[in-house]
Amino acid sequence: MSLSIELEFKQDVLLVRLTGELDHHTAEKLRSKITEAIEKESISHLILNLQHLTFMDSSGLGVILGRYKQVHNNGGEMVVCAISPAVERLFNMSGLFKIIRFEPNEENALQKLGVA
Repeated sequence: MSLSIELEFKQDVLLVRLTGELDHHTAEKLRSKITEAIEKESISHLILNLQHLTFMDSSGLGVILGRYKQVHNNGGEMVVCAISPAVERLFNMSGLFKIIRFEPNEENALQKLGVA
């Protein structure tokens, strides 16, 4: 299966909805799309909606951590929302939830960033 990436801009927030599998075959595509959007659109904050992400490996974790650093270095925040149980387990095992905020849904994530 491939990865579908939907980008939506809300003020200075980039909302990314992922569907499918985030692995070593699709990680570079996601990295370049998010990086380009952050740089072109003057994005401060990033929300990742992972509700329909069915699989993620360490390549996906690397992309997410790299985008976290990019946003954080610009004084912004990354929020992950609507995560599937399998991907949530990977986030917990990797310790990413210690640095990246988790919200149960998009609406809460947008509210936390002052956009909703």
